[in-house]
Amino acid sequence: MDKKQEYATYSDEELIVRLREGEAQVTDFIMDKYKNLVRSKAKAMYILGADTEDLIQEGMIGLFKAVRDYDSGRDASFYTFADLCVSRQMYTAVQAARRQKHIPLNTYISLYANVIDGEGEGASEDARLVDALQSKVEKSPEELYFDKQNVRALEQKIEEILSPFENQVLDLYLTGMSYVQIARVLGKDEKSTDNALQRLRGKIKRLG
Repeated sequence: MDKKQEYATYSDEELIVRLREGEAQVTDFIMDKYKNLVRSKAKAMYILGADTEDLIQEGMIGLFKAVRDYDSGRDASFYTFADLCVSRQMYTAVQAARRQKHIPLNTYISLYANVIDGEGEGASEDARLVDALQSKVEKSPEELYFDKQNVRALEQKIEEILSPFENQVLDLYLTGMSYVQIARVLGKDEKSTDNALQRLRGKIKRLG
């Protein structure tokens, strides 16, 4: 049995123990095991305006940090810890890129698409949010797609009426994260994150 086959019989937590005992090959095994997690998260965060390949690279850095820093006595399962580290690393990179240059966002087009597909938890609430947005700009989702200026104007208005924390929550919510996941990525408690989500929904509905 080669090392890859052998490692596949162990839990992540057991593998980390072996890594700490000096089996450096464990790192490569875990990095390969979770590369699809990184790719799926990069695909989700692409709507925030970042390059997919750059996000994958950042995600792999986050995964490496998870392998390096995981503590079974302090953290939850390795998977949960890795998911958090990857998400944080990617979102930090997105924020840094935005500060350096203006990136045309398509998050609100994505929000329309999610509702049209009727997928995802809380779709009915998002549908009401989209109705509110559409009534303000008097454009259909298809028209908004082709009218970038109106989309940018709407995004600017939304960014202005939301607090920095609310803007962060909205960004991550539109990638498909739940408020619990958002709280972990931003290092906030779940209650304040859920409250921010409810506030921003109200503010956007009143936009006009």
